[in-house]
Parts: sequence; C-alpha cells; structure tokens
Amino acid sequence: MIKPYYNILALMSGTSLDGLDIISVEFSFCTHWSFKIHAVETIKYNSFWKSTLANLVTMDMDQLKEIDIKYSEYLAFEIVNFIDRHKIENIDFIASHGHTALHQPENKITYQIGNHQILANNLNRKVICDFRVQDVAFGGQGAPLVPIGDQLLFKTYDYCLNLGGFANISFAEQNQRVAFDICPVNIVLNHYVSTINLEYDDKGEIASSGKIDENLLLILNQLQFYSEQAPKSLGLEWVCQNIFPLIDGLKLELKDILRTFIEHIAIQISKILNKNNTKVIVTGGGVYNNFLMTRIKALSKSEISIPKNEIIEYKEALIFGLLGVLKDRNEVNCLKSVTGAKRDHSSGKILMPKNKI
Repeated sequence: MIKPYYNILALMSGTSLDGLDIISVEFSFCTHWSFKIHAVETIKYNSFWKSTLANLVTMDMDQLKEIDIKYSEYLAFEIVNFIDRHKIENIDFIASHGHTALHQPENKITYQIGNHQILANNLNRKVICDFRVQDVAFGGQGAPLVPIGDQLLFKTYDYCLNLGGFANISFAEQNQRVAFDICPVNIVLNHYVSTINLEYDDKGEIASSGKIDENLLLILNQLQFYSEQAPKSLGLEWVCQNIFPLIDGLKLELKDILRTFIEHIAIQISKILNKNNTKVIVTGGGVYNNFLMTRIKALSKSEISIPKNEIIEYKEALIFGLLGVLKDRNEVNCLKSVTGAKRDHSSGKILMPKNKI
C-alpha cells in the first residue's frame, strides 16, 4: 500500500569497517521527499567481525554462505538492542544494505552478506535488502546506489561527494543523474595506519608530517581506472590487486605513504570538482580528516559544504532507507544512467518473516 510516510530502520556497513550504522528515520512525501532522523548509532565491530569482514575476499562461496548466516544473526541481535535502547515503537520495515563480500560486476557477481532470510525471521519483521543483485543481472555495476537519494533528498547541491572507504560522487548532467566511484580513500589510509595499531589517522596529522613521493604519485594517477568512462565502481579486490602492491613495493615510510595517497585522492577529486560557482556537499568519515579536506579545497574550484554530523556519518544509511521505501512502493530506486544497467528499475528483495520450525 502506498503511504504518505514511512518509519524505517536502515542499516549500512561500509568497506572502511568503521562499524555498523543504524538509523531510525521517517520519510514523508508531499510533492517531494523529506526526512526526519529520530536516532542514529554506529556500533563498532569487535575484533572477530573486523577481521572476518576484512578477509571476506579470501573466502570461498561455502564459507561466505556460512558467514552470511552468522552476520545476519548478528545484525538481528544489534537491531533488537537498538530498538530497546532508543524505545522505538513504530517500524514499517528494516532496510538493510548488508556488507559487501564480493563485487565483480564485470563477471556478473555481487554478494552482500547480512541479507539472509534469517534476519527477517529473527526480527519477526519485514526486511527489504539486497539492492545490488538485480542491477548486476541487468548488466549494471550494481553501484553506486546512493545517487537516487542524492537526487531526491539533496537536490540543492550541484555535487554530492562521499568520502568513505572509497570516494564516490553524484551530480546531474544533461537532465540525468551521473555517478561513479572516484578513487579509494579510507580503505587505503586506514589499512596503513593499522600497521601501527591505529584505526585511522586522526585529522590527518601523520599524513601532514610526510612528504609526497613523486614516483608513487605518478604511478597512482596513471592507473587505468582513472581514464575509464563512467559508469564505473571499485571494490576491495581492485585495491588488493592494484594499490597495495604498488605502495608496498616502494618500501616508503608510513607518513610518506599517507601524504602521497592523500594528494592522490585530492587530485582525482579535483578533476571532477573543476567548475566555478558550484556547490558540493561532502559526507563520510573522510570529512574528519582535516588535512585531506584542506588538500581537496586547495585543488578544487567548487564551494565545499559540510553538513551536520548525523548527515556526514549516516547519509548512506539514510539513503538505503529511502531505497527500501521506493522498493516497497515499486518505484525506481536504481538509475541506469548511474550503473549502466539496461533500464531503470526498482531493485532489492523483500523478505517476510517465516515461522520457525
């Protein structure tokens, strides 16, 4: 049934492994979509889940299916606790992105764990999830999926830039939405600071103390991905094959690796944000890397806007909630202009709780 408003719990887990984002939000529609956030929380992964999620690309399909069940059970457990902590009474359904285990759209493969039937069963609630599979089946990249939310919720900005595990961007061009992954961000920066037992480089202070290695910077900027046309997307597999071997082979000091990679990020982003009198909203954990933001601002021509913290940190979870609403309404939530699929479509699957035997 089409409704004017929806109360949703939405889940998001990104490649930077910051934790599980949960958001309680109400969406309403009256000529245009609007939202009101009721509660947000990031649940940090314990050592087991952080290690397990970081190593998904090394697992075979049988192992992934086993982890899928365990992760879905984990999500259900955390959702119940979130509902109790925040005393949430009205929920139409759960919208779950899950966590990306495999993403090889060129091979028609994408797999998000945490979208198992057991999630709906354990919660005894309707779950809308697995938003990427149908798009890949239609010949698309299965990513990025956030641009439909940028279009419907953040239309006052010329560009919507997210700095998470990867940098991705969305904007309108010739009356259609264009979006793509730009380059890796926290998935690389956090990987290298983890060698000194840090989760991240606070404010980019280590990076700011380093020097640019011009050889590494040149090699990074010449990677084939950057000359490819959109639609295009990145995954952990690509980073493991193309980024880590390049950096590790040069035996650089940590601070110089971070300094060089931040310059690489800023250069790649500035190639997109190269028009005067344009506004960009920037979200994602990378916003808190002051040194990275300084370099992006220095090289870009756009006016950079940073929203309030709940949007910085939970915009992707928010939009996956909207994707769930659009799927529930059987309305388009996946744009062919963004993913390269053969048509716009309403993506995702709907899980209804089944009685346990």
